[in-house]
Amino acid sequence: MAVTIKSSREIELMREAGRILSLVHDELGKIIKPGISTAEINDFGAQLIREHGCVASFLNYNGFPASLCISVNEEVVHGIPRRDRILREGDIVSLDAGLIYKGYHSDAARTYGVGRISDEAAKLIEVTKQSFFEGIKMARAGNHLYDISRAIDAYVSSFGYGIVRDLVGHGIGTKMHEDPQIPNFAQKKRGLRLQPGMTLAIEPMINMGYAEVEWLEDDWTVVSEDGSLSAHYENTIVITEGEPELLTR
Repeated sequence: MAVTIKSSREIELMREAGRILSLVHDELGKIIKPGISTAEINDFGAQLIREHGCVASFLNYNGFPASLCISVNEEVVHGIPRRDRILREGDIVSLDAGLIYKGYHSDAARTYGVGRISDEAAKLIEVTKQSFFEGIKMARAGNHLYDISRAIDAYVSSFGYGIVRDLVGHGIGTKMHEDPQIPNFAQKKRGLRLQPGMTLAIEPMINMGYAEVEWLEDDWTVVSEDGSLSAHYENTIVITEGEPELLTR
């Protein structure tokens, strides 16, 4: 496993990549409403990324046909935006976006309610988000990678939700996906020791029902196998000498 330690100059570039992506997400969140298509959301996000002088990480990545992954309700991740996929009152929608600034990537995801949503859906979104913050409490130099995984698992499992096991977080830098892989569920091993300068994309993906997922025929869209709602929350962080720094918010 080759985990890169970023220099202060590299971290500065990633900090700017993260700042821009945070602004993009802020603007995207404002347009989520019943009646908008997932393609319209993608077009707006692509435009914002271009306007900031950046490149969308996801567009054409291994053939992915859009700038954003937009996943609705039971879709976990990698939903392909479509003109005919219209958001409706009560839906939940996950927006996963990444961009490249001067050769360095940032990656972040948010899940939103569309109009008024059920209390159960709102709780799933909030628990998924909070599980990220429970995880990064352990993202400190000297701790081990899987301390993050264990903390996410302990928090989510207390609510009885399914933690997706087929997809994990990852290192990030000059490539969107670098070592190490970061599971959102407890591991028997401790994993590598965290060091200042490691940059990680931590991204809990949580199903209201069971953990199992399947891929649709488009070979991209991942859905909960039992059809239950799924939420996704992700930020790019850097390990420091003290508290981890969130680069994408």
